[in-house]
Amino acid sequence: MESGGPGNYSAAARRPLHSAQAVDVASASSFRAFEILHLHLDLRAEFGPPGPGPGSRGLSGTATLELRCLLPEGASELRLDSHSCLEVTAATLRRGQPGDQQAPAEPVPFHTQPFSHYGQALCVAFRQPCGAADRFELELTYRVGEGPGVCWLAPEQTAGKKKPFVYTQGQAVLNRAFFPCFDTPAVKCTYSALIEVPDGFTAVMSADTWEKRGPNKFFFQMSHPIPSYLIALAIGDLASAEVGPRYDLLFMPPSFPFGGMENPCLTFVTPCLLAGDRSLADVIIHEISHSWFGNLVTNANWGEFWLNEGFTMYAQRRISTILFGAAYTCLEAATGRALLRQHMNVSGEENPLNKLRVKIEPGVDPDDTYNETPYEKGYCFVSYLAHLVGDQDQFDKFLKAYVDEFKFQSILAEDFLEFYLEYFPELKKKGVDSIPGFEFDRWLNTPGWPPYLPDLSPGDSLMKPAEELAELWVTSEPDMQAIEAVAISTWKTYQLVYFLDKILQKSPLPPGNVKKLGETYPKISNAQNAELRLRWGQIILKNDYQEEFQKVKDFLQSQGKQKYTLPLYHAMMGGSEMARTLAKDTFAATASQLHSNVVNYVQQILAPKDS
Repeated sequence: MESGGPGNYSAAARRPLHSAQAVDVASASSFRAFEILHLHLDLRAEFGPPGPGPGSRGLSGTATLELRCLLPEGASELRLDSHSCLEVTAATLRRGQPGDQQAPAEPVPFHTQPFSHYGQALCVAFRQPCGAADRFELELTYRVGEGPGVCWLAPEQTAGKKKPFVYTQGQAVLNRAFFPCFDTPAVKCTYSALIEVPDGFTAVMSADTWEKRGPNKFFFQMSHPIPSYLIALAIGDLASAEVGPRYDLLFMPPSFPFGGMENPCLTFVTPCLLAGDRSLADVIIHEISHSWFGNLVTNANWGEFWLNEGFTMYAQRRISTILFGAAYTCLEAATGRALLRQHMNVSGEENPLNKLRVKIEPGVDPDDTYNETPYEKGYCFVSYLAHLVGDQDQFDKFLKAYVDEFKFQSILAEDFLEFYLEYFPELKKKGVDSIPGFEFDRWLNTPGWPPYLPDLSPGDSLMKPAEELAELWVTSEPDMQAIEAVAISTWKTYQLVYFLDKILQKSPLPPGNVKKLGETYPKISNAQNAELRLRWGQIILKNDYQEEFQKVKDFLQSQGKQKYTLPLYHAMMGGSEMARTLAKDTFAATASQLHSNVVNYVQQILAPKDS
């Protein structure tokens, strides 16, 4: 890795980080008072009926935290993030060096304290205060059954339909409902786990080494420090296939709420990616890019989520440009820009969530602030910084130096931007951080449309034909001869997506046109590709084309990805009486197979709190 650049900046001397003082209002824990050195989970999975009650499904065992006191004056209490679905039954403390079995294990008192609707504090009292720099091990015996962090699926909710499945989803603040922890991206630790499963099941985790121990136990170790939200577990009837150089992907059941989750060494991905045409490879590139941006260098709190996602979008599109060319990448970026436009139209540009740096208020679940802004506006800011440098090669070297400088740490925007200006002293001298209209502070703290948009004109060769074709469909008597002269059979998926985005922007179309459109392009109206199915569903609803309403319901029954599910419910509730009925019927039929967060968001769309 390059660590010196034009500014000849050496990474040798570790800089003090702004993030060392960063608060995280989403954590109830005392993560600044103690350093977590290692976490070990020893858990047994039982599949049974939904709980509570004897024999119900759950994970039970122990979580052992290796800790060191950071307070000069010592401490008499430790606070961890937990959740009402975690039932902690015992806590024991062992002082001294880790693994020192001579040290006596003493039971210690603990209690819970309310924190927010998404978690609570687990408070552990020390009978004798621990001194500055003291090391100790805390072992917590606990069980978790039903809850937001551990997702249990019945056999009929899986692809094989034969055996149940369980997985955990940590981002943003759900792992406190999996094990007691410092549930903040501000701190990182290594972890290990011993997982016992029933006969015929396999366990996998986000770890760099794993081994089978006996018929039913799996041991995992992650030797690099990671934030708590990246610790992930899945147990099911898993089959594996070699698809290339080692990068492990776990294709999840259809109800998985995300396109991908960048759990290190084991990315969880939606089965929607299996489109049969390699068209949705961008998601895989995106998740691989998180290995550097997000997993190696992490946002110190969820208000700085753009540091994870803006850089990852930039890296994804750099890789895509090399693999697939600039035209295709600019076309994909244009569809991303359309999503940002759509989001800002719905939320209002001045919505505070449309800042790069979001102020998350106490009590607000960071997941509720999730939107396109950190991805697409973040991408625009990183692109703007590359534009200021003016030399792609130099900026690529800078990105390597940035990762090298901050690897295994969590940072704030100030840490990154100071490093950028030190690396490029000539830009610092020019005062690029305060160019009127493009001030770094404005980028971070002003809501609204990005001040700078990267040039997507290399995509014109693919975008122009799609725009021209969309224009032909807007007239009340479409010129079918001109339409049929356009050979869309040769178009790539993202060209079709871009075309449908344009149709959606121009909808409602004149009467009869959507019916004709669907008949002319069965490749679109009967597509199996999820991105096309989403757009076709939105077009059906915007034009109130009731003959095809069943396709919207079918798509929502086939998968539970948040990014597809919520826009369709918004479109149904913003449509005709028939469309609103469709929304309620579809939700009644699918709620049991959706992730709990997605259920909550759909309920808010169906019956807004302020109505």
